[in-house]
Amino acid sequence: MSVQVLKGADVLAHADALRSVYVDVFRAPPWNEDESTGDAFVRRLSGDAARGGFTAALAFAGAEVAGFATAWTTGTPFPTGRCYPQVAVGLGPERTADWLCGALEIDELAVRPGARGRGVAGELLAAVTAEAPGGRSWLLTSTRSPRAVSFYRHRDWTQATHPSPDGQGIVVFLGPHHPARSLAALPSPPPGTAVTG
Repeated sequence: MSVQVLKGADVLAHADALRSVYVDVFRAPPWNEDESTGDAFVRRLSGDAARGGFTAALAFAGAEVAGFATAWTTGTPFPTGRCYPQVAVGLGPERTADWLCGALEIDELAVRPGARGRGVAGELLAAVTAEAPGGRSWLLTSTRSPRAVSFYRHRDWTQATHPSPDGQGIVVFLGPHHPARSLAALPSPPPGTAVTG
């Protein structure tokens, strides 16, 4: 398996392969997306590749793309589309601006089911964040995927927001070298848990 890093629109030469990976990954539980979301992903990719700081890392097994990660620099002011409002509410306006604006935002990380268990996702994540400005990288994921949440925790990413344990919310993670990671609030203990200190 080899990993190649691409900048900007260079990734579009691989759009069909990335679409295939995207569909393979996101049609499975817990996402359960249909094939048409692959077309929407390719349309988004075309626009995303023009964003400032856009970087993609592709994992190749021979000539086939087995996985990919995409990232870009989060704009200022903080965006308001997609899931961004939930992020801003979870962190509050000051932390959102200080911690996330100008940082490298990981948008997608996807590895074909047949290529999992070989460290590919970890390699992709490391490759796409290698040039994060000042070590500042972040991402969000859904609590619907305990596997994704566990993956980031085990790679020393710090969970910065803590939605209700029984909810279906999103969580924000700060990268291992993000200077604000020590400031992130720890989750509250479950009700009835004794707190010592």
